[in-house]
Amino acid sequence: MTIYLATDHAGFQLKESIKGFLIAYEFDVVDLGNKILDENDDYPDFITPCAEAIAKDSNSKAIIFGGSGQGEAMCANRIKGARAVVYYGGNNDILLFSRKHNDANILSVGARFIDHDQCKDAVKLWLDTEFSQDERHIRRLSKF
Repeated sequence: MTIYLATDHAGFQLKESIKGFLIAYEFDVVDLGNKILDENDDYPDFITPCAEAIAKDSNSKAIIFGGSGQGEAMCANRIKGARAVVYYGGNNDILLFSRKHNDANILSVGARFIDHDQCKDAVKLWLDTEFSQDERHIRRLSKF
């Protein structure tokens, strides 16, 4: 499975940490940037191409990073076929339901609210959770 990554400056360090984690688990990782820490960058420049890549490749997933993850998810969700969920720690049911019920294909991480180890655990749980394939969830997704 291909995992796309994207971030602005606020999530840069966490993206770099998670990239190494994913490579160690032998995922095919595509880093869509930013590839340098630039305090003046703008997240749509990286998030939009990432969401577009996900929309074209139904067998892939993405993990995007930002300060809160909120703006990044809003940006990603503007692309038809992208289904981003925000996570910044707390109840892991958010991760489970986003995959089981909503077939989320993008995890938007609030880097200012979660540490590296918590993020690794969240990413692993999110990637390991399958879409339920329940008829009611398929029906709902078809209405997007």
